[in-house]
Amino acid sequence: MAARAESVFRGEGVPVRERFDCWRELIGRTRASEMTSEHADDFRAEMRRLELGPVTLLRSSFPPTRFRRTAAMVRRTDPGVYHLTMPLDGGLSLTRGTRERTRTFGRGDLYLVDSSHPYEVRALGARAEGRREQRTEAVGIDFPVSLLPLPPHRLRDLLGRGFSVREGTCALLSDFLVGLDRQAAALGPAEAARLGTIAVDLVAAWVAGELEAGAAVPEDARQRALAQAVRAFVRRNLHDPDLTPAVIAAAHHVSVSHLHRVFTRHSEDGRTLAAWIRGQRLERARRDLADPALRTLPVQAVAARWGVPRADDFSRAFRAAYGLSPREHRHLALTLAEAGAGDGDGSGDGSGGV
Repeated sequence: MAARAESVFRGEGVPVRERFDCWRELIGRTRASEMTSEHADDFRAEMRRLELGPVTLLRSSFPPTRFRRTAAMVRRTDPGVYHLTMPLDGGLSLTRGTRERTRTFGRGDLYLVDSSHPYEVRALGARAEGRREQRTEAVGIDFPVSLLPLPPHRLRDLLGRGFSVREGTCALLSDFLVGLDRQAAALGPAEAARLGTIAVDLVAAWVAGELEAGAAVPEDARQRALAQAVRAFVRRNLHDPDLTPAVIAAAHHVSVSHLHRVFTRHSEDGRTLAAWIRGQRLERARRDLADPALRTLPVQAVAARWGVPRADDFSRAFRAAYGLSPREHRHLALTLAEAGAGDGDGSGDGSGGV
């Protein structure tokens, strides 16, 4: 069952002059600010807003817009929320307070601000082929300050700064947020809440690393962040037949026994790390075998592609997992694909018309 707290805005069915107000209302639920745009009379934007327990995921594409949270707004009401933002296309400029310099962020950056201090954000946008106006695309999360296991004053020097998402925990956090957006429609309520907790754990791990304050993060949160980091590391290295728990433990600077204990504890179905790696490899191979574009790639080559160089080992594991040999699965999948394509060819009159 899909998460019921997902809101998607594309503007269809909304009168042109009301689109900006609708979009502004959705964002304003967690990012209350004065929003203005030169394109307000013909506002073309898209947004997904997904509730992940107390965490809110926002994914939006919009024309140049100004967001201004004033000191008066802060005094009037402060929900005590952190806003983490990552531009995907175009740029955003940020000015905090009245004394700090303006910083500009683009693709490959992320920044964190809070609702307790004034700020101004301007969407700079980028022009793409086929677009009438410049646009900015961004993804981010909003979550209560109280969820982060570090006192707000410790983060004072991090707020408003730009950080690269190309390496370290920032890269893991970036991949996680983009993955959440892609899978939003398929998430159930319970799963969504659990993923919101993981998102905050990753933010906590990143912030603690920047502050060298790892001890301030609760052990359970550190373990969840480690388990997520391990999964991402494994997915990037499934092709390597030498990917072992010892290699993974060394890459994450933990002992093998600690790695096994943490991974099993935070596995959805209690599977061991080795079993999870095997399952990931078999699933990737299963998809490749069913891909018509890879029909000429030998079965053994598909197995080796996903880190299983021994054909006999692959065949036994595949049959145990799916009840068919790799060749039988490929033949069945491609036959069904061809039958489906044939059904969509037309009425059979040879015209090939549409």
